[in-house]
Amino acid sequence: MPTNPQKTLALWLVLVVVCALPKLSLAAQFKGLVQLRYTDSENPDSWLYRGSGLYRYSEQHNGLTLGSSVLSLRQELGSAFSAHAVVQAHRDENIELGFTEAYVRYKPLLPSGYEWQLQVGGFYPALSLENPDIGWTSPYLYTNSAINSWVGEELRTFGAELTLGRPGRRFNSPHSLELVGAVYKANDPAGSLLAWRGFAIHDRQSLFNERIPFADNPAFDTPQLRWQANDVLPFSEVDGRFGYYLGGHWDYYKRSQLRLYYYDNNGDPASLNEQSGQYAWDTRFWSLSWLFKLTDNTRLITQAIQGSTAMGDTRGVNNDYRAWFLLLSHSLGAHRISARYDDFEVIDNDHWAFDPNNSHGESLAVAWRYRLDKHWQVGAEVSRVDSYVENRQLWWEAENASQTQWQVNFQYRF
Repeated sequence: MPTNPQKTLALWLVLVVVCALPKLSLAAQFKGLVQLRYTDSENPDSWLYRGSGLYRYSEQHNGLTLGSSVLSLRQELGSAFSAHAVVQAHRDENIELGFTEAYVRYKPLLPSGYEWQLQVGGFYPALSLENPDIGWTSPYLYTNSAINSWVGEELRTFGAELTLGRPGRRFNSPHSLELVGAVYKANDPAGSLLAWRGFAIHDRQSLFNERIPFADNPAFDTPQLRWQANDVLPFSEVDGRFGYYLGGHWDYYKRSQLRLYYYDNNGDPASLNEQSGQYAWDTRFWSLSWLFKLTDNTRLITQAIQGSTAMGDTRGVNNDYRAWFLLLSHSLGAHRISARYDDFEVIDNDHWAFDPNNSHGESLAVAWRYRLDKHWQVGAEVSRVDSYVENRQLWWEAENASQTQWQVNFQYRF
């Protein structure tokens, strides 16, 4: 598999720092969680097994399996520097282990009251309010929204991000503000899964250098798409260009939080790596997230994105996409109950009849979590997704499908 200079740099940057830790007197902070999961899901088969289903699991793979398993490391390197790394384990066809984040952060203390930080490496853009837990996991439901399922699959920042902040507590104000800007490489194929599978509902985060499959597509046997592989290396560098994103955060007493982002990978859709079968996609979107605490125990979270993506020297695959969700969560003692509604759509704007990309769907999920103590948690989730995926016709499948999924989770946290 081809290597990627940006990701290799991110890994080596953190690993070199970690290898130097025995010479330091500062202790590393380890956190993590392991989930054992029993699932009962309906077909179509999961895209992870070359199917057209939108869940991570399906009938052929029901039963006991490893769920989210995360190890997070934070190492203080002095008053301003720190190193961060997140390792995750997956159990799908095989057991896979790898990094999902690895970066170094510089955050000095300023006498003015303002704050700024710079982080360099591989990490998530902070556009989500649904995934604030260890390793970008969610404390609410066991599956992510369609938006953040896709973010976990195809988006990662391999570059540098600068954040400038005005914390309200230092200015006797209820309002805290942050401005965020980043430049990066190695996210050129983002948009591939949206075009040839559509949005999905799951909690699986792509590892650095991982190859994500989708169903064997007959359109890839045509002259126009003959170079495209039947999978995506989402964190590949193809065109040599830098992408960027800009964001703004507003926080009112931690009661109301708003995040607005514009993301543009600046991809050259005519660029192709013939060895890996990966094109650069021209992918951009707006994202707006809002969290509001209705009471101390009840919170409302919503997010919406709208964007476009295209590939090929004639932009032969050219799609718009949009998605939004509404999540309500209530805690009562050791119990937490959460419910989420999703709506999502990909709109095919090109005229290649042999490669239909239209898809849309909606999903409803309800989860219960019970904290036994500070380490152990049990929980359950039921969800349903109704979807229309136009290219299912290429496999002689019905374009409309309804799937229901049950999960029981046992979690150990440390």
